[in-house]
Amino acid sequence: MADKPEEVLSFRYPFEGRLVRLRVEEVRLPSGRVATREIVEHRGAVAMVPVTDRNEVLLVRQYRRALDRWTLEIPAGTLEPGETVEECLGRELAEEVGVEAGRVDFLLTFFPSPGFLTEQVYLYLCTDLKPRPRPPGDEEVVQAVPVPLTEALHMIGREIQDAKSILGILLAAKQRGVGHGG
Repeated sequence: MADKPEEVLSFRYPFEGRLVRLRVEEVRLPSGRVATREIVEHRGAVAMVPVTDRNEVLLVRQYRRALDRWTLEIPAGTLEPGETVEECLGRELAEEVGVEAGRVDFLLTFFPSPGFLTEQVYLYLCTDLKPRPRPPGDEEVVQAVPVPLTEALHMIGREIQDAKSILGILLAAKQRGVGHGG
């Protein structure tokens, strides 16, 4: 296989927003045919599975306009320009669930939808939680919801449907030795 089978002939940015940019490319395929690629550029995000001493995962109930519904998810947030992964993790834990983590374990990095999105998500398990005041003035309406980790496993596919939360809960349960039968 060729190292880069698609040659970029041209590109443009028809949209540049606060969180994403849309890059439209014209590429030449190995066959010689020209195709269009629409790529959403994203700075990346950090997602965390905060688990309490009572083995409860702190989930976030929030309204997602793209889906026009309320969701139940693990806390996560977009990296701000110049912000480190660690800074984003601490900020989002405080903003979304009002805690800080005494222990942070890296789980993995993944690409949610590599067919059109450059976003890379850094996923962590956070334990040894301590209360931390939520910063004032956040624009999101979120509610922290503690759920036993075993129950969260059973909620996958029903109340919990987003990829980062499914992946995070499954990996946290595996790392903590919690299974579906518990």
